[in-house]
Amino acid sequence: MGVPQQRARSRHGTGLPAVTVERIVAGAVALTAQDGLDNWTLRQLAGRIEASPAVVYHHVGDREAVVCLVLEHVVRELTVPPETLPWREWFGLLLDNHREVLRRYPGVARRLAMHGPPASCGGPIIDLGVRMLQEAGFGDDCVLAYNVIMTTACQYIALEDDQRGIAAVRTAHAQEYQAFCDRADLPGLAAVGTFVAGMAGRPERVADFFTDLFQYAVHRCLDGLEQRLGRLREWETKS
Repeated sequence: MGVPQQRARSRHGTGLPAVTVERIVAGAVALTAQDGLDNWTLRQLAGRIEASPAVVYHHVGDREAVVCLVLEHVVRELTVPPETLPWREWFGLLLDNHREVLRRYPGVARRLAMHGPPASCGGPIIDLGVRMLQEAGFGDDCVLAYNVIMTTACQYIALEDDQRGIAAVRTAHAQEYQAFCDRADLPGLAAVGTFVAGMAGRPERVADFFTDLFQYAVHRCLDGLEQRLGRLREWETKS
C-alpha cells in the first residue's frame, strides 16, 4: 500500500494573498520603475509576488503579454491636455507630461518610440492628437506629423534613460572634451569643451541639460511642422 500523498496547501492556507492579474501587473510596474522595462525576468516577477512563473503565465501569458499590460498601465498615467488649446500648445503640454511620467519607468519610452502604445489604451490620445492636426490644416500629413512628434519626444526620453545607466562613461567623455576648451584652432570642439566644463561636478546642471535638450528637440520639431503647415496653407490658397 502506497504512502498517502499530502494535499498541497492553498495560498490562503499559507497566508499568501491570491495571485491576480492586478497583483502581477503591479509587481511588473514596480520592477520596471526599479530596474527598467527590459531588465527583469518572468522568474523575478514571480518571486516578487511569491508565486511561480507558471502561475504568472496561467493568469497573464508570457513576458511580452505582461509587458503590454505594463505599457497600458503607464500610458493610462498620462495626462491629456484640453482639446480647446491650439495644436502646438496642446502637443507641448502633452510631451512635457510624457517626459514626467515616462522617466519614472525606464525603457518604456524606447518601446513607445519603436512601436507606439497599445491601441487599447493609447487609442484615445492618438485619435485626439491626429484630430488636432487635421483641424489645424495638416491634411494628408497629419498621421506622419503625429508620428514624428511623438517619436522624437520618446527617443529623447529614451536617450535620457540610457545616459542614467552609463554615468561613468559619460564622465570619462566629459573629461576628454574639456581638454579642448582652449583650442583656438578647433573652435567647435572648444565650444563643446567649455559647455561640458560648465556642467562638471554639478549634477543639477546635468539634469538641466537633459531637460533643455528635450525641450530644444521637441520645440524645433514643432517649429518645423509649423513651417510645413504654413507651406500647406499657401498651396491650398493657390489651388
